Formats: sequence, structure tokens, C-alpha cells
Amino acid sequence: MKIGEKGLSLIKKFEGLRLKAYQDSVGIWTIGYGTIKYPDGVCVKEGDTCTEEQAEEYLIHHINEKITVKLNEFLDRNKIVLTQPQIDALYSFSYNLGLGPITVGGKSLNMALLSGNKDSITKAILLYDKAGGKVLEGLKRRRQAESALFLS
Repeated sequence: MKIGEKGLSLIKKFEGLRLKAYQDSVGIWTIGYGTIKYPDGVCVKEGDTCTEEQAEEYLIHHINEKITVKLNEFLDRNKIVLTQPQIDALYSFSYNLGLGPITVGGKSLNMALLSGNKDSITKAILLYDKAGGKVLEGLKRRRQAESALFLS
């Protein structure tokens, strides 16, 4: 499955659009909708700028190249069937944190997804609200929104 409009909107809402490079909460240079590497693999650096169209292109490229195939492989391999809102919630989560918590065995979200229990899955999503060892309000709100989307 591919990302839907609700997932894309959620990512854009929480990432925000920044047309000039900035350092995120843990010091990584970022631009657009949370892009840290351009489609050619070059890292964002201080002083970089982009247009809104480029930001959208970077976002879609990252989703298509870094999330879609691996997420679908994981779901197919484990015979996990999800609705579009559930898929969208996982895309938003993965765009922010990567696929590790979903695909690596032993991680809270991975175990919850394998169990198929929706309450366990949404509770596991909520656990990932820290950066640099500290709970961040923005991450807490994002995880709450992803959990709500997963349950919708």
C-alpha cells in the first residue's frame, strides 16, 4: 500500500515547512518537510534553501525510496492487513523515526504489530516520544495524532 492523503497531511503538519536549512532538536541539519538527505544522498547543510515544490519532491522521494517497499515487505511477510488510516499512521511514524521500531524484532511497536492487537499497537506508538533521552511535547503530540489515526 502507498501513503494516503491523511498520512501525507500528518507528516506535513508535524514536520512543518522550512525553506531554509535549520538544526532539528538533536542538531541535525534539516530542510523542507524534515528532509535530512537530498534525493542524491547529499546531506542537508547550513545555508541550504529550497522551494515549496522541492520540499514536496524531497518528501515524496523519501517516502517512495525509504519507506514504501520495506514497510510493504514487512507487512506482507508477516501477513499483517491494515486499513489505509493505519498504514498512514505507520508512514508518519516511519518518516519521523525510521522503520526500525516497526521491522526490528524485539522492539515494542514490532511486537505489537505482530500481535495484531490494536490497543497494544497504539500504546506502543505512544512510547516513542523522546529525542536525546527527553520527552518532547511535539513528539508526544505527533504520537498521539498517529495513534488516533491508527484507530480511525
